[in-house]
Amino acid sequence: MEVRIGKKIFSGVAVGKIRFYSKTDNCVERVKIADVNAEIDRYESAKQEAVRQLNVLYEKALVEVGETNAEIFNVHAMMLDDDDYNESVHNIITSQGINAEYAVAKTGDNFAEMFANMSDDYFKARSADVKDITQRVVTILSGGIENSEIGDEPVIIVAEDLAPSETVQMDKSKLLAFVTRLGSANSHTAILARTMGIPALIGVDICEEWNGKIGIVDGYEGKLIVDPDMELLESYFKKKAADDEQKQLLQNLKGKENVTKSGQKINLYANIGNPSDLAAVLDNDAGGIGLFRSEFLYLEAEDYPTEEEQFQAYKKVVETMGGKKVIIRTLDIGADKQAGYFGLDKEDNPALGYRAIRICLTRPEIFRTQLRALFRASAYGNLAIMYPMIISVNEVKQIKAISSAVKEELVQEGIKIGNVEEGVMIETPAAALMSDELAKEVDFFSIGTNDLTQYTLAIDRQNAKLDPFYDAHHPAVLRFIKMVTENAHKAGIWAGICGELGADTDLTEEFLKMGLDELSVSPGCILPVRKAVREAE
Repeated sequence: MEVRIGKKIFSGVAVGKIRFYSKTDNCVERVKIADVNAEIDRYESAKQEAVRQLNVLYEKALVEVGETNAEIFNVHAMMLDDDDYNESVHNIITSQGINAEYAVAKTGDNFAEMFANMSDDYFKARSADVKDITQRVVTILSGGIENSEIGDEPVIIVAEDLAPSETVQMDKSKLLAFVTRLGSANSHTAILARTMGIPALIGVDICEEWNGKIGIVDGYEGKLIVDPDMELLESYFKKKAADDEQKQLLQNLKGKENVTKSGQKINLYANIGNPSDLAAVLDNDAGGIGLFRSEFLYLEAEDYPTEEEQFQAYKKVVETMGGKKVIIRTLDIGADKQAGYFGLDKEDNPALGYRAIRICLTRPEIFRTQLRALFRASAYGNLAIMYPMIISVNEVKQIKAISSAVKEELVQEGIKIGNVEEGVMIETPAAALMSDELAKEVDFFSIGTNDLTQYTLAIDRQNAKLDPFYDAHHPAVLRFIKMVTENAHKAGIWAGICGELGADTDLTEEFLKMGLDELSVSPGCILPVRKAVREAE
């Protein structure tokens, strides 16, 4: 019996036979060619075939994993149209007089290495996307076919890494779990695993000799157990049965109140990053949206999104939620979220740099455009606005002055606006310490525990080497949350949490004792947190 530890991506238990999934690597040779133009035509034809395949994958993923996760295949198709990528392929073919297969493989290696060497995890994860599209084009040029067959029986897939296209093409009815040596929590494969509800681990020291052996994936403890003895196997069969039963019982909580045994109530809202996530919000019976990350509009665009584009997106969300509260966070670009057309300088410490409200206050034309769209959308539902990365009362006063001017401008234009609550995110120690003064200026607080923990502990949460030191339950963080909540209530406003800590059911009862009014979590965590609330005294 062997036990390997990895980083858990999605919780759950899987028991079954291991299939070691190895990619069919094309061995690309460097071959001199006589007709450069003909070789470029070969490349362009292969690229078009790759786009066709990606469109087929998009339609398949749309049915199986939803619009948000299917979008990666549209992104891959767009990457194949990237000017820099194509210019590199053309240049290698023409300048060196060599075959398209080699030019594509060389370009893919160069671009993948470039992304892999970037400082933040999001862009590092894009390295896998470049490899995926490159492999697809090389396969087409070489006359090969993709192989995502996993056999006739349900299996645990063990691999070096998995590209999104590989996971989508696999037969989901025969897929029990993913275990990979490479990959990241921010990769599209990890996102797909979460969406499909498949237990998944990354960072596992894998071995090809496991192929065909019985394995256990414990997504709760981050363990892979290979060739377990009968006693352990039976205990995990029972654990899986209990896990399946628990998931079914959670469905019975739909429509129930978020109320403790003593009668204390709390709002449970959902965090989303795109209007296409609304189906998951409604399916999991969220009471509203506590964090709508508006930056998706900027990250998915090639230029600044217009007022009308933003208005339509916000309007769709508030209309769909049918009167339930929708709290939209204003632009939070910067740090690990970069949009090239913003022209942001490279920073040595971007998490502490030019980001979020700091961009909005120094580029008021961007801020005003977003606020106009938000206030216009407020006429169609229950919309609230919150401002990120606040550190001072002076910042809030600047925001309020701009906000008031925008509202007055819209009224003068005869445009109807709703009654909009405006709040701030408490995600810096400065904001937490000044929360008594900030509370006098706003309608609510939303505590962003991810950044608040990072800044309070002086630990980069993206740095895996610091995991042993990172403590989300640190007393200093919990004291800040309690302080902020108390200061909010003294001023007559409400306070909630929109960071990952809100979904930590080990702390639910403590948050209730602090008097928090709202917890906003990922849609899939709504029912487990509701269960914890209803079991609290």
